[in-house]
This record gives sequence, structure tokens and C-alpha cells, in this order.
Amino acid sequence: MNTFAITVILVICSALHVCAADADVVDQQEASPKVVYQQNWALQITPYLWAAGLEGHLSPFRRAPTIHVEKSFSDVMDELNFGGFINIWGRYDRFVVSGDMMYVDTTGSHGAGPFPALQIPGLGVAIPPGASVDAKVDTKQVMATLQGGYRVVDSPRFTLDALAGARFWHISNDVTVTASHPAIGNRLASHGEDFSWVDPVIGARAFLSLTEKLSVQAQADVGGFGAGSKLTWSALATVNYSFSDRVSASAGYKILSVDYEHDGHVYDTRLSGPVLGMTYRF
Repeated sequence: MNTFAITVILVICSALHVCAADADVVDQQEASPKVVYQQNWALQITPYLWAAGLEGHLSPFRRAPTIHVEKSFSDVMDELNFGGFINIWGRYDRFVVSGDMMYVDTTGSHGAGPFPALQIPGLGVAIPPGASVDAKVDTKQVMATLQGGYRVVDSPRFTLDALAGARFWHISNDVTVTASHPAIGNRLASHGEDFSWVDPVIGARAFLSLTEKLSVQAQADVGGFGAGSKLTWSALATVNYSFSDRVSASAGYKILSVDYEHDGHVYDTRLSGPVLGMTYRF
């Protein structure tokens, strides 16, 4: 996975760099031709929808078993209480800043039986083999990536930004468990845990104008390196259409992966799916 993520960044940087050689069209991502050469700063905000599916391994709390999770977007929507995604990008001369934030609140219900003997925090007793167990897990996920960088290629048609920064994660789980077995009767317990970490990340962002209104954009990063998670990486590619100097729409595909395991907490997941956004430029 590490090799794949690094390869994504290198391909973006090298392949799109070639296209800059014959640049002759204004970068519509930032502004019109008149604004580009008279204004040395730009700011854009992009709220977006992400139809992401989830796959991976996780443990809701320290002493719980690690379980495999594979959910389609429709499965995620069935459990979704609230979700929000926003991307912010800014530039001053050749210095750039990139921010991406995600908040997702889901509630999932699960049943198991027979269930292996294990200790559920707060239950007070070990669940014997053959017990019927129902669990409701309320999970809140917060992710924020902030990167700063420098525009290494700045032509009218093509731009390439080198980026470095950090990705912050916060996972909160509230679990309610009901266990039934002749040896223990009916037992109900609730337990909550949360954990956070920060990953260093490096990345790149490339933009290529195809016509006066049509463009493509790609952004990728990789990080973790054992400082927080073992590995995290993300990749985003979109096709953009400008309605005006201020407003454009984008559609594409995004992947966000992380492999974290520390102090009994496991969060090894990959979110992936189509994205649809609307960009407002200032």
C-alpha cells in the first residue's frame, strides 16, 4: 500500500508536468485571465458530497475483538446520522495552503450468537460461549488535513503544488451491549472510548486547464510513517466545469486510507467512492 500511494504522487507530478510545456490557456481553477495577473492571492471553498463505501478492520474498544467491516455506500447511508465534507484551498503568490475536513456520525446495530467468551467493559461478567449478543455502536469520526506548500510550476495552463503538513484523526465509540445466556441471565452494559492521533503527510496537487471552462485536477498525499498510524494515504481526481469566475462544479473519485493500531485500538480502514462538489472562489 505504501508503494502504491507513493507511486500515485509520482505519476501525478511527472505525467502532468509534461503537459505544462505547451501551456497557453489561463488556469480557470483560480480566476479569469484578468484576475490571475492582477491579483496575487486566491481563496476557494468546496463543500462536497462523498458517496463512500467502507472496508477494513477495526475494534470499537480496547478489549473487543478486531472485526472485518465491508459496507457499501447504501449500507453506510442506512447507518448515517450526519456527515459533512469541505475542502479549502488558498494561495498567496507561490505559497499555498490546503485543508480538507470530514465529520461522520453513524449508528450500527449488530447481533451475534453463539459468541466467543470475552469481557465487555462495564458488563461485569465474561460472556460465555453460546450467548446471544446484540450491540449498538455509535461512532463519530473527525478527520482534518492541513498542508502548506509552494507552487513549483506556475504556467497559464498548468500548475503544480508541493505540499507537506499533518492529518488529525479523532474516533469516538459508544457501545451498548445486551447479552443473554442461562448462566448470566440478561445483561446490559454501555461503554464509551475515544482515541486520537496525528499523522505527518506529504503530497502534491496538480491542475490542468483543458478549455476555457473545462479542467482536471488531481491531489494525493502519503504519511503516517509510524509517527501516528503505520500508514495513511489519500488520492483525489476530479473533472471541473466553470460556470463563472466565481463558481464551478466538480465530479470525480476519492480514496482515503489509514492503518492505525495502538494500545488495543484498531482502525485499519479505507473509504472510497465518487465525489461531487461545488466550488466558490473569492
